[in-house]
Amino acid sequence: MRFKFCYLAVPLALVAVTGIAQANSDVEKNIANPANWAMQAGDMYNQRYSKLNQISAANVGKMQVAWTFSTGVLRGHEGSPLVIGDMMYLHSAFPNKVFAMDLNTQTIKWKYEPKQDPAVIPQMCCDTVNRGLAYAEGKVFLQQADSMLVALDAKSGKVVWSVKNGDPSLGAVNTNAPHVFKDKVITGISGGEWGVRGFIAAYDINTGDMVWKGYSVGPDDEMLIDPNTTTTWKDGKVQPVGADSSLSTWQEDQWKIGGGTTWGWYSYDKALNLMYYGSGNPSTWNPSQRPGDNKWSMSIWARDVDTGKVKWVYQMTPYDEWDFDGINEMILADIPVKGKMTKALVHFDRNGFGYTMDRTNGALLVAQKFDPAVNWATHVDMKTGRPQVVSKYSTAQNGPDKNTKGVCPAALGSKDQQPASFSPSTGLFYVPTNHVCMDYEPFAVEYVAGQPYVGATLAMYPAPGGKNMGNFITWDAGQGKIVQSHGEKFSVWSGALTTAGGIACYGTLEGYLKCVDAKDINKELYKFKTPSGIIGNVFTYQHKGQQFIGVFSGIGGWAGIGLAAGLEKDADGLGAVGGYKELSNYTDLGGSLTVFALPPK
Repeated sequence: MRFKFCYLAVPLALVAVTGIAQANSDVEKNIANPANWAMQAGDMYNQRYSKLNQISAANVGKMQVAWTFSTGVLRGHEGSPLVIGDMMYLHSAFPNKVFAMDLNTQTIKWKYEPKQDPAVIPQMCCDTVNRGLAYAEGKVFLQQADSMLVALDAKSGKVVWSVKNGDPSLGAVNTNAPHVFKDKVITGISGGEWGVRGFIAAYDINTGDMVWKGYSVGPDDEMLIDPNTTTTWKDGKVQPVGADSSLSTWQEDQWKIGGGTTWGWYSYDKALNLMYYGSGNPSTWNPSQRPGDNKWSMSIWARDVDTGKVKWVYQMTPYDEWDFDGINEMILADIPVKGKMTKALVHFDRNGFGYTMDRTNGALLVAQKFDPAVNWATHVDMKTGRPQVVSKYSTAQNGPDKNTKGVCPAALGSKDQQPASFSPSTGLFYVPTNHVCMDYEPFAVEYVAGQPYVGATLAMYPAPGGKNMGNFITWDAGQGKIVQSHGEKFSVWSGALTTAGGIACYGTLEGYLKCVDAKDINKELYKFKTPSGIIGNVFTYQHKGQQFIGVFSGIGGWAGIGLAAGLEKDADGLGAVGGYKELSNYTDLGGSLTVFALPPK
């Protein structure tokens, strides 16, 4: 599928009225009402901030459990429910149940349970999680594990349309939440550990017809890259990527099974009509089998929502040697960067560097470590944009069948998919992080369609100098520095929430919901142990004038895969089982929503 740019001399205000605003009116209306939690991140900027302030730093310590709900699924529960008016829409891990709950009566209005082949389960790398639903124009959108993208009637739960997004028999499964931008449903793909070639795809919100599809690696036309107008950061400035910018960085046809999958969180800037997301690791994990920079895996992307054409792209970890997926959320915020107000994109990558970029053109502004344990690179060269790799921790330089020890962070990164929050009230980013290192031994592996294509064994453990495997930090993205850090025994695998009430909330792998003072995160204001470990994202809404805070509990995800899948060997779960084996002393399987509120007056 090919597209041509069409530039029109039309006033910006008219474009907003006739195009963007009209197509997005329902989503925008729902987001504008702080009583709703209308998107997985609360808004299109991925800020995870709420204007609700009934629950505040002064009274959050009085919160009580208001009600609970079980999904009936005992696997990892990521993401969060959506709240639109009087209705709440909940999802589960595989088999990806969807519940519509009337908040007035707390009764289930309808339930959708897709009939998926259980053969999908072993094709999912790191638990059978699902990261949530999308809602727009009377439809609920679900991206099933078996790659079916489904639109459900919000009133009845009946299937309006469905479309196959990938072939699960080849490892092309799905864990991501779909996103609605304008009149399109945007979804990605998982399966980098199966040699799946990553892509992002847009489907018509009303029909399910594919509008465009852009790959992460390969020929320019298939990536929807224009060699002359698509730009990247190099030699200290924004420049065109040039012809064959991806193909020239792969050996022969390795790009065809090259990874770069897109299972993270996406954001959208209406004024620029650009969506932003990240691409994951190249395949295989054995770098000796794919020499070159492996563009455009491990990259930040800005695409035109209407055409899919790439505006700009920036590769964070060329020739990834450590499985540092680049899929984490892109948070959009207008902030001062080194004294200048900037339309910024802020990204906390698994590689341990926090990036601040000009989201209008992809200029690199800040790149600094957000975990002091990071040692695989000394720094990012701001002129070239390349990390400066330390030879001792280079799995490529050490070679296959050599165990490279003490690499920080581990493959699950200084932060995995657990999304951060930005508070306009403080101007700070609130980041759930991992504080974990690894030993990494690559080995030769042959590609077989539908089979794991990893090529490395790992061991994970806490970073040197302490026993905590996680931190909850505040980050100044304009300066690229940690403001505060609060240690946690295990990785903080929950998405964060900040509010106008001056609180920041997150969950722990042991199962605690914690709320801290947004101005001093070491000041714990509330703590409650939910039925299972928390890898879900904290959210908030208001119903009948009362504010509620909720979170899914259900241990799982990569960190909790040992409990979720019943694995016992330290090397299982790509090394995570050994690293997090103590979790079994604190929690067990679950799948439930816990909702909190202030006690009645």
